[in-house]
Amino acid sequence: MNVVLAQPRGFCAGVERAIAIVEKALEVYGAPLYVRHEIVHNRWVVESLRRQGAVFVDELDAVPDGATVIFSAHGVSKAVVLEGQRRPLRILDATCPLVEKVHRQAVRLNADGFRVVLIGHPGHPEVEGTLGQLPPGNMEVISNEQAVSTLPDNPHKKVAYITQTTLSLDETAHVVEKLRQRFPDIRAPSREDICYATQNRQNAVKALAKRCDLILVLGAPNSSNSNRLREVAEREGTQAFLIESAADIQKNWFDHVKILGITAGASAPEVLVEELLVHLGVSDDAVEILSVNEENMVFPLPRELTKYL
Repeated sequence: MNVVLAQPRGFCAGVERAIAIVEKALEVYGAPLYVRHEIVHNRWVVESLRRQGAVFVDELDAVPDGATVIFSAHGVSKAVVLEGQRRPLRILDATCPLVEKVHRQAVRLNADGFRVVLIGHPGHPEVEGTLGQLPPGNMEVISNEQAVSTLPDNPHKKVAYITQTTLSLDETAHVVEKLRQRFPDIRAPSREDICYATQNRQNAVKALAKRCDLILVLGAPNSSNSNRLREVAEREGTQAFLIESAADIQKNWFDHVKILGITAGASAPEVLVEELLVHLGVSDDAVEILSVNEENMVFPLPRELTKYL
């Protein structure tokens, strides 16, 4: 069995920055250090940081006064930010800069009198954080084409849409088309909200699907971008499975598979890919790299930490 590795795959700049913030803060301020929610959606990453002294909490009320707290890469609502400012806490914000861009966009559209529609998955931390940029009721969330028809009419207000950064490009395009049919004058984002890393990894999976009999996507089950990679592969007509590690694979998946494609979500570390190849017993000369994009994006650390570099 030959293996084709997608390139790019794995960590994006936002994830690398978020992990670096936790590691550098542990070095500077020491443990324990508190992180609100998983810093990124990957169990391997979370457990690694926990061993270094990070404590993951659901809400700020679990954090003692005077402690250092980091907000996850998915972003938080304004209410959480205000609570952190009210408390005697040292706050470090690891929100991905591309998510912050969507937050600013939502605030600006609302200030300009637009009714804001957010295309995303209800309950996802990024969606909750984006919703929380506006007062309750000022933003509506839809996740599919069918939901467009459920949006109430409001002829007195202009409509604009924004999107979660980790969606499927193709699926989002269908939802946007339905929105345009319903609201012909709807305002689109000035630039695509779906992040460059999501786009690149989905494009790589499309290329993999043309070559491979099966695709394995390394990523957490609660990782939006990883789930989208599996869905993209399946829409291209290639069977795909989302796995957290090599331990999740089943031997019968590989019956009649001559070429296996492997990729990893934006929050999955490369060590998981390496472990999977070892588990499969694949030699280096049987691995091909399929590259569709080069990535060189780097996001700087917060100013509070850069002085210690």
